[in-house]
Amino acid sequence: MSRLDEILRGIGPMAVAVSGGIDSLTLATAAHRVQPGVTMHHAVSPAVPAEATARTLAEASRQGFVLDIFDAGEFEHKTYRENPVNRCFFCKTSLYGAISRRTKLPIVSGTNTDDLGEYRPGLIAARDHGVRHPFVEAGIDKKAVRRLAAELGLGALAELPSSPCLSSRVETGIRIEAPVLDMVHRAENLVARALRPRTVRCRVRREGVVVELDEAALRRLAPDEAASLASEIAALGVARKISFAAYRTGSAFVQPAA
Repeated sequence: MSRLDEILRGIGPMAVAVSGGIDSLTLATAAHRVQPGVTMHHAVSPAVPAEATARTLAEASRQGFVLDIFDAGEFEHKTYRENPVNRCFFCKTSLYGAISRRTKLPIVSGTNTDDLGEYRPGLIAARDHGVRHPFVEAGIDKKAVRRLAAELGLGALAELPSSPCLSSRVETGIRIEAPVLDMVHRAENLVARALRPRTVRCRVRREGVVVELDEAALRRLAPDEAASLASEIAALGVARKISFAAYRTGSAFVQPAA
C-alpha cells in the first residue's frame, strides 16, 4: 500500500473539495478507489470556469463519483468582492463552510507540497475548518500528482495546465465583478484558440488589460496579430488599453508596501 493510500484509508469516508483542476480530480480518483463512502463537492460561481465544472461532471459520470454541486456564496460577501490581498481566505472560508454545512464527513483538499512555498491565505481557512491535505501528508508535489494522475488512468488530464480561479486575474484592490470575470474567460479562450499558447492569463490591472503568454507564444506573436487580437478582445466589452506581456505567476497579486 502506498503512503497516500494509507492516509486515505486512515481518514475513512471523506468529503473531497473538487475544483475541477488536476490536483483535486486526482485526489478524488485516488480516494474513490481506496475508500468507500467518499463524496465529491464542487462549487460553482462566476469565478469558476465552465470547463472546470464540465471536467468534474465528466469524471463523476465516468467513475461513478457521488457528486454534490453547489454555490458556495463567496460573491455574497463584501470583503471577498473588495479583493483584498487575502481574498482567497474569504473564498475558501465560504467554500469549506458550505461543504461543512452539507456533510458531516471530514473535508480533504488537493493541496500539494509545492503550494506550501507560496502565499496561500486559503490554507488558513482550511486550517480553521479542519481540512486535511493528503498530498501534503504523503509528501507529494505537483510533478508527483501528474504522475499519479497518469497511473490512475486520467489520460490527458494528467497534463492539464494549472489554472487558478478567474478572480486571480484581477489585480489586488480592484473590485471583483462577475461581468469582468466573464470577459476574462472569453478573452483567454479567444487567445487560446488563436495562438495555442501553453499558458495564457488575461490580467485586469489599473492601467489596462494585460494578456500574459508563455515566452514561446509571445515570441510567435507578430505585431499585426497582436493588434488584431487586441481588437477582438476590445469587442468583448473592454474599454481599457490592451497589451501583451510575458507570463508571471501570480502577477495580479499586489502586496501592500511595508
